[in-house]
Amino acid sequence: MCNCGSVRYRITVLLQGVGQRCSFYRTRITSMGNYKTRPSQTCTDEWKKKVGESYAVIIEKLDDDLQLKDSELVDLRLAFSSDEAFQKVNLSYRTEKGLSLLHLCCVCGGNKAHIRALILKGLRPSRLSRNGFTALHLAAYKDNAELVTALLHGGSDVQQVGYGALTALHVATLAGHHEATDILLQHGANVNVQDAVFFTPLHIASCYGHEQIAKLLLKFAADENVSGEVGDRPLHLAAAKGFLSIVKLLLVEGSKAKMNAKDNEDHIPLHFSARFGHHEVVRFLLEGQFDVQPHAVNIYGDTPLHLACYNGKFEAVKEIVQLSGTDGLSKENIFSETVLHSACTYGKDLEMVKFLLSQNAMSINHQGRDGHTALHSACFHGHIRLVQFLLDNGADMNLVACDPSRSSGEKDEQTCLMWAYEKGHDAIVTLLKHYKRPDDSPCNEYSQPGGDGSYVSVPSPLGKIKSMTKEKAEVLLLRVSLPSQFHLQLSDLEFNEIIGSGSFGQVYRGKCRNKIVAIKRYRANTYCSKSDVDMFCREVSILCCLNHPCIIQFVGACLDDPSQFAIVTQYVSGGSLFALLHEQKRLIDLQSKLIIAIDVAKGMEYLHNLTQPIIHRDLNSHNILLYEDGHAVVADFGESRFLQSVDEDNMTKQPGNLRWMAPEVFTQCTRYSVKADMFSYALCLWELFTGEIPFAHLKPAAAAADMAYHHIRPPIGYSIPKPISALLMRGWYACPEDRPEFSEVVSSLEECLSNVELMSPASSNSSGSLSPSSSSDCLLGRGGPGRSHVAALRSRFELEYALNTRAYAFWSQSERRRASGGVSLEEVRRNMQLSPIDRNGYVSDPMSTMRYCSSFSSGGSFEDSN
Repeated sequence: MCNCGSVRYRITVLLQGVGQRCSFYRTRITSMGNYKTRPSQTCTDEWKKKVGESYAVIIEKLDDDLQLKDSELVDLRLAFSSDEAFQKVNLSYRTEKGLSLLHLCCVCGGNKAHIRALILKGLRPSRLSRNGFTALHLAAYKDNAELVTALLHGGSDVQQVGYGALTALHVATLAGHHEATDILLQHGANVNVQDAVFFTPLHIASCYGHEQIAKLLLKFAADENVSGEVGDRPLHLAAAKGFLSIVKLLLVEGSKAKMNAKDNEDHIPLHFSARFGHHEVVRFLLEGQFDVQPHAVNIYGDTPLHLACYNGKFEAVKEIVQLSGTDGLSKENIFSETVLHSACTYGKDLEMVKFLLSQNAMSINHQGRDGHTALHSACFHGHIRLVQFLLDNGADMNLVACDPSRSSGEKDEQTCLMWAYEKGHDAIVTLLKHYKRPDDSPCNEYSQPGGDGSYVSVPSPLGKIKSMTKEKAEVLLLRVSLPSQFHLQLSDLEFNEIIGSGSFGQVYRGKCRNKIVAIKRYRANTYCSKSDVDMFCREVSILCCLNHPCIIQFVGACLDDPSQFAIVTQYVSGGSLFALLHEQKRLIDLQSKLIIAIDVAKGMEYLHNLTQPIIHRDLNSHNILLYEDGHAVVADFGESRFLQSVDEDNMTKQPGNLRWMAPEVFTQCTRYSVKADMFSYALCLWELFTGEIPFAHLKPAAAAADMAYHHIRPPIGYSIPKPISALLMRGWYACPEDRPEFSEVVSSLEECLSNVELMSPASSNSSGSLSPSSSSDCLLGRGGPGRSHVAALRSRFELEYALNTRAYAFWSQSERRRASGGVSLEEVRRNMQLSPIDRNGYVSDPMSTMRYCSSFSSGGSFEDSN
């Protein structure tokens, strides 16, 4: 059996916290003053949601009591069909839901005679079902006037409460049953009784639009000014719901309803009708002789006009301005927002913004107390069409807002561009940059330093992550999920020289816990972009899962604050493959090339075969790092993704570097697979074996376009062994499904490595490298390269370079002398001398291998000089 008092207590405790929070806001609201901290829901919003949920549960429970099993229903209808059958009924009968025969009379077609007989035989009408209702509640809900009357005459208590502290009068009003309501009132039902959410029957009638019942309740002296838990009165509810007839009823026929009565957040009825766009109610309130206060403010400083603008109710806006004048246009709420700011926060109704700007009292560049303009609001909420309109009509993007929560000694001036950055509205960022400096190329952040043309999604480097955005939630989740051994403090790190940079920030060589490491430090300020946070979180979450000798080793990350974001990995002293080939111009023998290619393929195979496969998406020679013993690791997982991620933005368009990008990725497709990595790998393999940048004569975007739309691939010459050329040509097939798996690549390359001495040196290196057997001692295992490994690697590189560059140095002389009789190989060797070694112990080649080789090819092979 349900204890009505405890039910009411539990519901009251559940909901009264809302009212307490209203009181808190009333005393503390003046300290907020920051537009970006404006609550998305007011206390009354929260309250009304809970009220709606409570009444939905009540109706569900009432309906549940009325539903019986078919077998029960047949038997009960038979029992109530005749007096003879009724006499045989067991008076103690109860259904599984606790319904007595009195309840069942209301469900199964009983009549007043059955009710009278059952009560005379001792059944108590006060008995509650398991859902918490008496027979009188059910009779009122079904609007069965005969049974309601019989139960009342039989001794039912008209004031008895059931679930949610509802009386039968509440139930009849909720169901909209006029006749049952009338009978209950005539039998003494308390017209002003309050239920568990402190609503009287008049509250319910006003909320659900039961006009005739509201009239009846007023006739029985219902109090129009009884307050609910948050001070909401029947007039507030009717105005919020837009029931004009009930508003008129309460104000005209009731005549006692207070037009300017405030709820606990100081809303008057006009606030609600304006907020929900009930312009007919707005007009009635403003035109009538009710002495309404058109510019009354709630505890947030919002006038009714503010609320209409925030919610995009243009008709209500026009009614308020036309009937109450323009005095309210310049009023600011506690968030420093005028109605124009409010309209731009909504941002979906350009006509409403135009209408407000057409009023003489409104300036497009009006700054609130904190300095922010309507353009700031539009940028913050991502309304690009409105931003364009404001800019076209003279909005000044250089005006700044200052965070009032900071002390007077600290300046935090924020432009509208920075507000767009904060929320990650990249299209608006692009638009504002175009307006600000369309031709200012030094400020262009769309390519990485060095002009290599790496694609970088529209940056957002300056926005503060202050609110509980999706990005901040990701950081908090990462802190919880990242194993403790990977948590680092910025104080744990020692920063030395810069060894790289990118759109995210810079990479340093440094120390962490007495170990030499590489530190990828995000922009060293308190701002961080949506894209940067996303990249950081993804990279850390991926790196901490990886453990393979051919993958960069993760040391840890600094997660405390966006201003301290850093990713720490092992330091790989040999630098990148790109730097080795194209900056230092090193020449590599075939055996070492195969070792590098195998290591990279093994690393990619590992990524693709994880339980949760990872697609790298940015595999290129910049991200292949070399140990000094000649082995390689795959690095930089900022663009990587878990292949099976359900995030809507998981497979973004054009990630990574355009020059090494697969056609399906470049053509804006977001449904690509790990085979995109194979295409990038094939280009790296070509680059490794030729020593040239793919499509070096083209800009990165043009190179990617040629590969995607014209199916052009880099040329394959005699310098690449046939097994390798066959493999890389399969790797860059246009159809992703036709490309091989990395497991197959590893097997093929290991076979090549085992037979490396059978490959002709002349056909294995475009610059005539020495046989790999001369430097096999450098191919020892990687256990932290010692001096012997380093010396062997340098010796091999130096010797290769010395032979080839001396041949090139004398080629011009040889070419002239060949015409007059030739020159001997011994003479060339005799004239060769070692070049000086640079400060790193390497020899620097002053020109690219491609020019070097093409010079040879123009006059025949080196051996032809004999």
